[in-house]
Amino acid sequence: MIFERIAPEQHDTLDGVPEPSETARLVGHMDAADMLIAAYRAGKMPHALIFVGPVGIGKATLAFHLANHLLKYPRNEASPETLAVPDPASSLFRQVAQGAHPSVLHLTRPFNEKTKTYKSVVTVDEIRKVSSFLSLTSHDGGYRVVIVDPADDMNTSAANALLKNLEEPPTRTLFILIVHAPGSLLPTIRSRCQIVRLAPLDTDSLVSVLSAIEPAAAEPSAQAALAERAGGSVRNAILLSQYGGLEIAEALDQLARSRLAGTGEAHRLADAVAGRDRAIPFDIFNRRALDLLSASASEAALAGDLGRAKALTDTWQDAREAIIETETYNLDKKQHALTMIDRLNSALRM
Repeated sequence: MIFERIAPEQHDTLDGVPEPSETARLVGHMDAADMLIAAYRAGKMPHALIFVGPVGIGKATLAFHLANHLLKYPRNEASPETLAVPDPASSLFRQVAQGAHPSVLHLTRPFNEKTKTYKSVVTVDEIRKVSSFLSLTSHDGGYRVVIVDPADDMNTSAANALLKNLEEPPTRTLFILIVHAPGSLLPTIRSRCQIVRLAPLDTDSLVSVLSAIEPAAAEPSAQAALAERAGGSVRNAILLSQYGGLEIAEALDQLARSRLAGTGEAHRLADAVAGRDRAIPFDIFNRRALDLLSASASEAALAGDLGRAKALTDTWQDAREAIIETETYNLDKKQHALTMIDRLNSALRM
């Protein structure tokens, strides 16, 4: 079946892969879904939720499925006991997917008309749309849902603007913040939300989703290896298998930890991710760099080496800021990649 995109493209859209708003099938996260629906049926739905988990495991898909459920069943006492499966043929599904439903506001990194690229942050102008959205009366007296995806990408001004909306939300309003790293949020935002932690997909679930997107031709052992490397993330698996992500990750891993990493290998990797029309490989490179630092910081903390854990966390923050600055000011991507390799090599070997 040929995939037809009906949702607006986003900063992280992948060719042939549905956006969360147009994904009719939710794989995994049933315990979280059951908990949320039980709260809704009991009239105890929180006004703000944070869906926390790794990139690409279905957090935003769950958010849109929950929005669909609330809009389909505006009377909570009449809601079914399980999360409704959206009907792709329904006007509700298509309106939500197209970003045209009056009761759903989806905020993400906006498109910059001047540079013809997406901005590197969720801006305060995006968050300011919340006030006008909530000032309108719900067309059927039902819920209004605001989805911020990912909330990690809010800059300071945007986060402070959102905090004001969270402090005194109107009734029958639900905020859902999609978050990859909860530490990136203001503590005052976290304190006003109920955190829902979502786990990476298991191997069978991950392979099932990948097969639905593009029938897998690889041997089961290769699929299992890919699933393990992807860390339970559908997005990671797609990037690894279809965009050269596996080669990029392996090259960066070796350079980051090798005492004999030569400048030739570093320059070859930098050239591979920093050329023209290499936005996705560049993103893969940066995400892998952050993942390496994050995982190493966690290992150090678990081992009781808090000094090393803090140093690695500080390096993670510096690396993230360097990524944002490079994208915001269109800095030299090859130089950024070389600097990142050097930063990783120094941090991981100390």
